[in-house]
Amino acid sequence: MEPKEVTGKENMVTKKKNLAFLRSRLYMLERRKTDTVVESSVSGDHSGTLRRSQSDRTEYNQKLQEKMTPQGECSVAETLTPEEEHQMKRMMTKREKIIKELIQTEKDYLNDLELCVREVVQPLRNKKIDRLDVDSLFSNIESVHQISAKLLSLLEEATTDVEPAMQVIGEVFLQIKGPLEDIYKIYCYHHDEAHSILESYEKEEELKEHLSHCIQSLK
Repeated sequence: MEPKEVTGKENMVTKKKNLAFLRSRLYMLERRKTDTVVESSVSGDHSGTLRRSQSDRTEYNQKLQEKMTPQGECSVAETLTPEEEHQMKRMMTKREKIIKELIQTEKDYLNDLELCVREVVQPLRNKKIDRLDVDSLFSNIESVHQISAKLLSLLEEATTDVEPAMQVIGEVFLQIKGPLEDIYKIYCYHHDEAHSILESYEKEEELKEHLSHCIQSLK
């Protein structure tokens, strides 16, 4: 093969990579223009408050599709080879499955939290049992439930009616990481103490009976 032919092919490959890189950068820049605004405040009772500004996602997706779609006048160098196209499809299929599994896991986790709050925490609070400190036992679990519900909501909004290739869920975690850290720091900090309290309650027959009744309602 002549040196000129080799150089020509190398230039085509380099150009292809550069164009792919530019398209990905363009996508991220366009995405950031419509970033979701998430603010948090952790009050004295450790409850997290989140607000999210809404954008016209339909118009945004249309503009993004236009910018990401290769134009007719693009050179042949932009066209993927069959092998590259097959590999890309495999990667996108795997990515789509991972995102779906992540969202389903969050749904299951949120459902468990809702059951715990509804069937255990709230009934114990309503009973106002002497010597049973519900707040120390369950810490800020209501705030954990609240932030988990918000996370799931943002994940679903980022993926509903959006083409799999255009779904960007990493931005969701970056936006909500502050409130997540604040709330889970409190929960984790009190975890060992709560476990010790539970063990002490299980030694008292009356308190153990109340706890067992709540656990049975979960089953």
